[in-house]
Amino acid sequence: MKHIIILGDGMADEPLAQLGGRTPLQVAVKPTIDRLAKEGRCGMLHTVPDGYHPGSEVAHLSLLGYDLPSVFEGRGSLEAASMGVDIEPGEMAMRCNLICVEDGKIKNHSAGHITDAEAAQLIDYLNEQLGDDDVRFYGGVSYRHLLKIRGGDKRIVCTPPHDVPGTPFAQVLVKPAVDEAADTATRINQLIIKSQEILPLHPVNRRRAAEGKDMANSIWPWSAGYRPKMRTLSDLFGIGRGAVISAVDLIRGIGIYSGLEPIIVPGATGLYDTNYEGKAQAAIDALRGDYDFVFLHLEASDEAGHEGNAELKVKTVEYLDSRICRPIVEAVEKMPFPVAISVLPDHPTPCSVRTHTADAVPFVICRPGDEPDSVTCYDEFAARNGCYGTLSGDQYIREFLNR
Repeated sequence: MKHIIILGDGMADEPLAQLGGRTPLQVAVKPTIDRLAKEGRCGMLHTVPDGYHPGSEVAHLSLLGYDLPSVFEGRGSLEAASMGVDIEPGEMAMRCNLICVEDGKIKNHSAGHITDAEAAQLIDYLNEQLGDDDVRFYGGVSYRHLLKIRGGDKRIVCTPPHDVPGTPFAQVLVKPAVDEAADTATRINQLIIKSQEILPLHPVNRRRAAEGKDMANSIWPWSAGYRPKMRTLSDLFGIGRGAVISAVDLIRGIGIYSGLEPIIVPGATGLYDTNYEGKAQAAIDALRGDYDFVFLHLEASDEAGHEGNAELKVKTVEYLDSRICRPIVEAVEKMPFPVAISVLPDHPTPCSVRTHTADAVPFVICRPGDEPDSVTCYDEFAARNGCYGTLSGDQYIREFLNR
């Protein structure tokens, strides 16, 4: 049997007044996902272990069955794998956002969703102005980039910028968790301050300001770590050849470390305007081909949650259903071999708080031959009545893979 996980990042939410006291999942028209819930089995999954921040890196590693204390080395080190950046002994990697600061406060975590081309120019500029033998910036996608520091100490306290929109940046600068990391914290904070001095002067930002767009006028490094030591999913659970499909470096990096082969889809943006049809077709082709396991990731719902845009979040769920799940389910039904399908988010990103929370998320597993449970639709409340109850640790992936 082959397997595919379809993950809508941040898709879970909370009841919203503007949606009549319902969640985006409850409001969205999603006949295919509801059908999977009716024909399959549902449950809830705790993806954020106690003591961990509810970031996508934590949630994805957890739902894939990894023991966080053994493997977690921060987001930057995972994204480095996707970007082809080696992390050598003695080097520390960090996610490095380009953000917009206005009146001394973090306006947004994405610099107004700056384009790849604009960001590439700014990363080159940062290396010219702030880079040296020990500090190097690496360009990624849109606002998501990488900072590598030789000799850095990962024992620092960093604040993800998407957690604190509207907060004075000076209140959430890097702090050392131990005395030995004080120099690292100071160095990173100096890079932040210097970036705020030079980035507004770059032609890219001058042009964005003239057009009324948010400037990428500050870097914001966070989630520090060293090179992780991860066993592959094949080693852990005996899956065959696997693929990961995502527009996000973090997810591709997790996939690479877990032994999945990245499939790059042209036009995949990580936003609501991503190439849904291209990603769905890539997943179908992988299942029809030599791949036994496919992990398909969609970022759009998470970005809508960070923007606090409930209407957009509803639309992203409907796009996931009609443009991803429907063609995949229709194709799977015609395949000459059985395919198990699972749909879930990694964590909630409630529109009301515009950041991630650690609440359990709903999941559905639709596997040929399984007796359905009593759930007839898919959302945060219906799934609580599913036969799986509430799972944690590696229970979900073992149930899905029947290991």
